[in-house]
Amino acid sequence: MIDTAKMLEVFKRYRDDAIVVPGRGGSHWVNLTDAPSLDATLGDPAMGGHAAFGLGIALAQPARRVYLFDSDGDIQMSMGMLTTIAEQAPKNLYHFVLDNEVYATTGGQPVPNAGRIDYAGIAAAAGYQHARSYSDLDELTRELDGIFATDGPYFIHLRVRAEIQNEAIGTRKPWNPRERGQVIADLREALSS
Repeated sequence: MIDTAKMLEVFKRYRDDAIVVPGRGGSHWVNLTDAPSLDATLGDPAMGGHAAFGLGIALAQPARRVYLFDSDGDIQMSMGMLTTIAEQAPKNLYHFVLDNEVYATTGGQPVPNAGRIDYAGIAAAAGYQHARSYSDLDELTRELDGIFATDGPYFIHLRVRAEIQNEAIGTRKPWNPRERGQVIADLREALSS
């Protein structure tokens, strides 16, 4: 299993001027990023919303890479986005899926068919030309150069440790230091300069 925070530390070396949609990795990413104006830290939109948002940004900004960090629960809620992304085939989209086998933000209930789903296989069957699965950070680290040297859309499934939140949603300390409106305004300004 991969530790999400450690994986994002490795990933940061490849960030450059890419737009990052940190999705379920956002709580770690906000402490690592050195370009928050290029981060679409939306918090927790409706489950399944990250893939559509990431695709929209990739299509709107074809000259800039987009790194999307989705989750297994999000994918299960928006499986149709895989075929849409594959059909649109944005060469600049790298779609990471953090698979912890649970709905971690709502107490740790298992996602349907947890541990048995071949997400990379589903992405390949949906039409992604490149789809890989990793459960070891060292292996992923060795292959990131090759992944990022390849045009997207690229689907990267990661088996990660669950970080379950048991406190009530309304009582949690927000991990995102910026309001959603400010995130969008900052991203627009960064992309227009």
